[in-house]
Amino acid sequence: MSAPALDGIHHVKLPVRDLARSREWYESRLGYQAAIEFLEQSELKGVSMRHPNGGPELALRLDPDRAAAAAGFDYFTIGVPSREAIEDLAARLSALGESHAGVRFATIGWILPDLRDPDGHEVRFYTTTTTTHHREPPAEGVLRIENPREASEAAAPAMPRPGQADRPIPDPPDPAAVPRGGHERTRS
Repeated sequence: MSAPALDGIHHVKLPVRDLARSREWYESRLGYQAAIEFLEQSELKGVSMRHPNGGPELALRLDPDRAAAAAGFDYFTIGVPSREAIEDLAARLSALGESHAGVRFATIGWILPDLRDPDGHEVRFYTTTTTTHHREPPAEGVLRIENPREASEAAAPAMPRPGQADRPIPDPPDPAAVPRGGHERTRS
């Protein structure tokens, strides 16, 4: 039996404790724009947001209990087209006073982790284009990555955060120098 026809992700929905606060955060931090408001008995309960520059559709739903239970988890990762774009995003977030872990080298691209929205959801970003320094998952089988945080930290240091301009931005390591420990391909 063949796989069913699918067409990407329609939208991502997050539970929030304060709809106005979360809406403002996604608008001001990431550039989202409200597209649809959902009212129940004349009370605003949700908003669907679109991104003018390629981000996924995002819906926010007023649900304080689920928002509290979901805090701390990274339900999705937003794609960013390049290393330069992810560095620009990190600088923007820092300028807005947002704490994050900085741009880091990772196995399959550059990652910007540890950004938290007002409800504590971790919002992550990953580059969608890889370079010769990153690994592509195999066409068949599975790329197994053990201890991904440790492997990426061993491969390259964190990118400097804004205000650390005196530290040069390191180039990614030579692919031959990237530790292979823990990275193996397996057939499925």
